[in-house]
Amino acid sequence: MKYTIRFLLLLLPLLAHMAMAEVRMPNLFGDHMVLQRDKAVRIWGWADPGESVEVSFADQTLKTKGLAEEGRWSVELKPLESSSKGRSLTVTGKTGKVVLEDVVVGEVWVCGGQSNMEWSLRATRDADVEITSADSTGIRFIRLPKVARLKPQDDFPIKSTQTPEGNWRQAIPEEVENCTGVGYYFARRLHRFLKVPIGLIDISWGGTMAQHWCTKETLRKIPEVDPYFEKFETALDAWNKEGKAEGAKKRYEADLKSYREARAQWEKTKEGRQPRGPNSNAYTNPAEKGQPGGMFNGMVGPISSFSIRGVLFYQGENNSFTVGWKPFYRTFPSVIKDWRKAFNEPKLPFGIIQIAGWSNRRSMAYDMNHHTNLVREIQHITWERTPNTGLITTYDTNSNGSIHPGRKQPVGERSARWALSEVYRTGSQTGRKPIEWRGPVYESYKIEGGKVHITFKEGTDRSLRLDQDVDVGFYIAGKDKVFQHAQARVDGGKGTVVVWNEDIKEPVAVRYAFSNLPMGGLMNGREIPAYPFRTDNWPITPHQSTGSYEVDKAFPNQ
Repeated sequence: MKYTIRFLLLLLPLLAHMAMAEVRMPNLFGDHMVLQRDKAVRIWGWADPGESVEVSFADQTLKTKGLAEEGRWSVELKPLESSSKGRSLTVTGKTGKVVLEDVVVGEVWVCGGQSNMEWSLRATRDADVEITSADSTGIRFIRLPKVARLKPQDDFPIKSTQTPEGNWRQAIPEEVENCTGVGYYFARRLHRFLKVPIGLIDISWGGTMAQHWCTKETLRKIPEVDPYFEKFETALDAWNKEGKAEGAKKRYEADLKSYREARAQWEKTKEGRQPRGPNSNAYTNPAEKGQPGGMFNGMVGPISSFSIRGVLFYQGENNSFTVGWKPFYRTFPSVIKDWRKAFNEPKLPFGIIQIAGWSNRRSMAYDMNHHTNLVREIQHITWERTPNTGLITTYDTNSNGSIHPGRKQPVGERSARWALSEVYRTGSQTGRKPIEWRGPVYESYKIEGGKVHITFKEGTDRSLRLDQDVDVGFYIAGKDKVFQHAQARVDGGKGTVVVWNEDIKEPVAVRYAFSNLPMGGLMNGREIPAYPFRTDNWPITPHQSTGSYEVDKAFPNQ
């Protein structure tokens, strides 16, 4: 007995040590990562409550302790100078040690939104030459796994340190193909111009809506989001009542069996419509799929303590179907507000990428009342009313009706122009002139002699021109509010565009690039496209929808 007691006494310290959690960091931190320069850099993780933790990087060593309850620890490195030299970041605790290799310091940007941001470099038009020629270890990126949750998360899962998702990778042929295409071209231009490492944190998710990227607290105050909450909560309630994962598995197996029997019978007779098998996605937990606030909780939460320079956000397509536009006038601006609050940066630079077009043109009424026009207008007004934001045009990047234009290079390049000009305040030609990034921005109009004279904001109207002198994309209407194709010319002496239609003697309104698949060749001397615009404020009733969009009600005093 005494030997047993002695053995247990010797074993207790070992068991206590085994029970202690090893010091660890969130999966956002990894080999080859980029830290933000010239700003305090937050480093955090978990250890045992009260455990002493030491963080070392770039001649800085900081000490802290895990909090009493959950053991979370956090330190802030003093602002770092940019460095392309990879160094080790070391975190040491009583329960273990974490060493991250090849950590560099430069500029870090978050890339968010839906599929056109998620669209990888390998899927872009220029993938055949870009992937092979990518040669910059100074451009690094991490694509987060798609995670939606009911509550804010402090980390995201990864399958292994070798998977394309959840790990930092470099812009080299062996790794770059999974990088967001828009983000890659954006980073490439910044890297060449600033000559510092560029890091991209990609949290895009195809098919998401603006309300997926806001906080639930914000969304509860927006009545137009109530139907989306109701639909989600009904599905979640059914999931719980029907046995959760175990019940879903039984239902799927039963439905699969029924399908196979029906398919076998159809194969014999070939009568009627061919049976379709059950979609396995319909048998998964609603709490881990698209929901109001779900992507904010699952993907913004885990990175919100990280120091970054700014955000590129490319979203809006999925708010362009049926009644998806109705909450957009409030949810889209809320994305910016909620992200700035999450990152604790009220003036966080936010690049808004305006959605492109898709589908085929049908009738004039179809074009004038398409949902995409509303989304682009809301994005434009949000830009004009929100400081430290930029709006990047994309409607000219699509060569067909695809919702995913293959030409991501112009989008990334234009985004970089905005960042260099407005965020970094750099100039061209050794700094003598500011970098131009905006296309012509509509300002006002007047009607003279049966023609409409359009004026654009100063600084965006230099050397106005029509691409190849073709006046496509202009529409004009009289008192009947029926739009017709218009002719247009640039009045170089006055810096205006004159629009008319010989059959409309008393014009009232002009629209430009207003369509589900816009055309238009109006640009300035830098050949940056003009933003879509309209001179009227008439209600628009989108097809396959209910109700009308009225800009004066959505944005009072606009």
